[in-house]
Amino acid sequence: MKTLIELYDERPLENVMSTEMFLPEKTVFICDRQTAANTKLHKKLKEYFRSRNIDSELIFMEASHYSAASILKTLKIAVSTYPDCVLDISGGTDDTLFAAGRLCGEKDIPVITYSRKRNRYFSINNAAFADNLECTLNYRTCDFFRMAGGEMRQGRVDNGILNGYFDIIDPYFRIFLDNRRKWGDITAYFQRASQLPRDREITMDVCADFTVKGDRGRRIEAPVDALKSFEKIGMIYDLRITDKVCFTFRDKQCRTWLRDVGSVLEIYIYKLCVECGLYNDVHTSVVVDWEKGVRTDSVTNEIDVMAVRGVLPVFISCKTCPVSTEALNELAILRDRFGGKGARAAIVTTENGTAVMRNRAHELDIDVIELQDFTRGNVKKRIESIVRSR
Repeated sequence: MKTLIELYDERPLENVMSTEMFLPEKTVFICDRQTAANTKLHKKLKEYFRSRNIDSELIFMEASHYSAASILKTLKIAVSTYPDCVLDISGGTDDTLFAAGRLCGEKDIPVITYSRKRNRYFSINNAAFADNLECTLNYRTCDFFRMAGGEMRQGRVDNGILNGYFDIIDPYFRIFLDNRRKWGDITAYFQRASQLPRDREITMDVCADFTVKGDRGRRIEAPVDALKSFEKIGMIYDLRITDKVCFTFRDKQCRTWLRDVGSVLEIYIYKLCVECGLYNDVHTSVVVDWEKGVRTDSVTNEIDVMAVRGVLPVFISCKTCPVSTEALNELAILRDRFGGKGARAAIVTTENGTAVMRNRAHELDIDVIELQDFTRGNVKKRIESIVRSR
């Protein structure tokens, strides 16, 4: 195949998959005027393909997406200019698909499409080479953001070191479940006890009063049982409790986790995603930088856990509090923006959801994993079912 003709789609994945799968010399995008004139977008797409070691010339041809006649005219020009071409109708708007159908009625050109449900390409017309062809692409988490013009940055957790903590993540999470209702006070105590003046470097050694001042003048006592449990699993050591509480954090990462309310759930879900063996890439605390670090005030989005199986991304939001409608809406937007039509999303909460929340999640096609799943011990199976059911 020398030339692939793509119907440009708002979902980035739809625009890059076939070029990566078939490696044409040229990819022609049939797109609207704004996209055709957006040289910044063109540059980002080229950078993305370079990051995937693909050297295909990208060509953008303008057509009005509100006029089937305009799209048909542009398609005819593309086919005439690049006669050794294949038309991919996996993406595109209804208008472009309608025009592509009219084109096929006039010209006997090869046409292919991709089935997300079956993860295979099929010949729509005169394209035997692609018929029932399995898509063998494997993406990384960062690829989904690069193809959308962004860049993945390290968030609150260095994913490269997480395997070294797998021995404590399960017991750490059990301590959380045992103290779920008091978790806010426990993390608040660690925050206050290890708070440092601005001119002092972070230290692992802590020696604080047994009772510390919380928000709004509230007093928080040292969580003695939890502290002993953390020492037992090795997150702190040299614990001494009198009228003072003294101990040493295992390291900076444990210090960060014990001072943060939501980290325990995020790293636990990350570990389950890794251990289930279905995903070829898993990340937690995923930060998407839209300006690639050029500006200090760059627009960013953060995703708690993201897992990828082949070309299927799964976006997971973790909540140690009741799930709001806003949280569900935000998760759906991120999934649709970065993942394409086949992407999945799940909300994980250590509370039991309400009927209203579950109904809204169902409307948005978001899986819900809640407290009852944790108490029944089937969270790992639920995580596996997110991709196995598709």
